[in-house]
Amino acid sequence: MNDMNDATFKLVPGNSPLLISIPHLGTGIPAALRPALTEIGASVSDTDFHLDQLYEFAVPAGATMLSATVSRYIIDINRPPDGASLYPGQVTTGLVPLETFHGEPVYLPGQEPDQAEIARRVETYWQPYHQALAQQIEAIRSRHGFVLLWEAHSINSVLPRLFDGVLTDLNFGTFDGRSAAPAVSDAVRAVAGQGEFSWVLNGRFKGGYITRQYGQPERGIHAVQLEMSQRIYMDETTPFNYRKDLASRVQPLLERLLDASLKAASQAGIP
Repeated sequence: MNDMNDATFKLVPGNSPLLISIPHLGTGIPAALRPALTEIGASVSDTDFHLDQLYEFAVPAGATMLSATVSRYIIDINRPPDGASLYPGQVTTGLVPLETFHGEPVYLPGQEPDQAEIARRVETYWQPYHQALAQQIEAIRSRHGFVLLWEAHSINSVLPRLFDGVLTDLNFGTFDGRSAAPAVSDAVRAVAGQGEFSWVLNGRFKGGYITRQYGQPERGIHAVQLEMSQRIYMDETTPFNYRKDLASRVQPLLERLLDASLKAASQAGIP
């Protein structure tokens, strides 16, 4: 959608133990790569649109926010650098997606990136985000003794290739309890259960690479992924408008989720 500038991510530093990571926010496409994409690929339709705006309430409260600027169609920052599947046996997109969530080709025939190009993209776009993420995690942990890494994601509510029916509104993932202390999962359940939105913990979405790689509760690093149905805060069809009327209903719940999870993480014990 947008040509890339030199920045591969945006960092808004904070002073609290909360780190919000948004690896699929980017819509940037390097100008040199744009001719290789199909029309649907250039539309970057599988972007996690507007999540920086949805979570903006957390920044004045001290949250650090890290977000990607490059489109996931160029490189998916939430996939392992070796391209291994996070959900073996299930349909998913890879390190460099060749199809959209709806199964449409991202690249023109014969224009798909080869292994050398994929390696270049890992070095150019993937690594800087992860270096910044790791640095922020360690800085926050050093300052506070613990970190709550909140992986913010969103997705279209109806995607037959990925799941049946209409997606649950809020899909929390803690890698089946391995990426965050039990108290953090308990806090998520308690707050989500009091809201108006449907929710599930460790259902279809258990947490992507970042949640699985960086969540180390034994070191005081608690990672939670929230895959949110886009229908509860935006228009799911082009031009994918942000809906303040919808967002204003879910933002108070997000604030309570973050507050409760932070409190639980702080009380889980500092190694």
